[in-house]
Amino acid sequence: MIKKRPYQETYRPQFHFTAKKNWLNDPNGLIYYNGEYHMFFQHNPSGIDWGNMTWGHAVSPDMVHWEQLPHAIEPDELGTIFSGSGVVDWDNTSGFQAGEESVLVVFYTSAGEFAPKETVYTQSIAYSNDSGRTWTKYENNPVLSNLAKGNRDPKVIWHNPTKKWVMALYLENNDFALFGSSDLKSWTKLSDVHLPDSSECPDLFELPVDGNLDHTKWVFWGANGRHFIGTFDGEHFTAESDVLRTEHGANCYAAQTWSDIPSSDNRRLQIAWMSGGKYPDMPFNQQMAFPCELTLRTTADGIRMFRKPVREIETIHERRHTWNDERLTSVTNLLDGIEGELFDIRAEIELGNARAVGFTVQGEDIHFDIDTQTLTCLEKSALLQPIDGRIELQILIDRSSIEVFGNDGRLSMSSCFLPDMTNKSLRIFASGGEARIISLDVFELQSAWSA
Repeated sequence: MIKKRPYQETYRPQFHFTAKKNWLNDPNGLIYYNGEYHMFFQHNPSGIDWGNMTWGHAVSPDMVHWEQLPHAIEPDELGTIFSGSGVVDWDNTSGFQAGEESVLVVFYTSAGEFAPKETVYTQSIAYSNDSGRTWTKYENNPVLSNLAKGNRDPKVIWHNPTKKWVMALYLENNDFALFGSSDLKSWTKLSDVHLPDSSECPDLFELPVDGNLDHTKWVFWGANGRHFIGTFDGEHFTAESDVLRTEHGANCYAAQTWSDIPSSDNRRLQIAWMSGGKYPDMPFNQQMAFPCELTLRTTADGIRMFRKPVREIETIHERRHTWNDERLTSVTNLLDGIEGELFDIRAEIELGNARAVGFTVQGEDIHFDIDTQTLTCLEKSALLQPIDGRIELQILIDRSSIEVFGNDGRLSMSSCFLPDMTNKSLRIFASGGEARIISLDVFELQSAWSA
């Protein structure tokens, strides 16, 4: 009997992270430290379905090639281990540092509903003095008592102007709260935040507008991707926008950004869980989205967030197919003969007098309707406004997902699908008239598990 190589099962994503086996959901504790991106994740160590929540752990040099490590944090008398975040405590404000290595501190919800003796949800911490290889739970957990029935998902950041730690926490319904601390162990409530039509997994981060470090805004983010853009003074977040969305796909949830990205890089990097995917007869269940860089840019509608795949996707680029200044009609398929499972497609299309343009990927259409200015993929649709009569698309295709990014990330759509394994074709089309390809690059990708 021939044994398959690891991570090569039929529906196993090849450049989106999956656990070796069993259930996975929210990314947790995202920290960059000493050349490694740490990603913890909700994991069931003993079953293919949700349950027994434990923090799995993986590290990567580039957010593409991941190594899964032993579980980091396991259930205890306070409950199972729900979602949370992590930081590097550079100045040892917690007093946990025991050697020359800076101490990593993570924050998680102790889900008392699932404790040996059922109790309430509280917030706890753990720390590591060996670059995240082993973890010690704080002896005086929990550090924040129950405030609402299911309060959970602490996201902690360092707020430099006020020289304190700030925690965003989900309370209940559409309500969140902010807390402050000088030592990561004692927390005082600062204020409340109400984010309509959202719950769980908050994030709070600052971004320059149009790359101007002297003009920044803050983002308050909820689990379903709805967010505010506004200001934060160390105590109060003030929304200056309506509730906004950038992500419109079927399977993007609980996104979180990495802490402690060095100033030499200075990107705001985010990864999400692609919730609700189907993987029949596989040893794993669920996957992460591909990491994205977030930016704020001025648009005709105001300041808006853009999401686009991190440049590290290029580490798995292989053969390149390229076209420039080509007619696009319903008759000729420029991609005829190109087949595969893994692609990074980048296109700029002048719409001309066509009624629609798009791609067909393994039988699934990515369709832009020019009359309605609507982009549709895997039964989800969103508005995408052409710029000077053109649209730009980047499409990441993996074995069980399609992620589409429009106009340099003004729109993103992350969706799972079950591919027809007998159809690995690609097609680009225009219908109802003629369009023009300004530029088109189709990169075949190698598997991150074998690269």
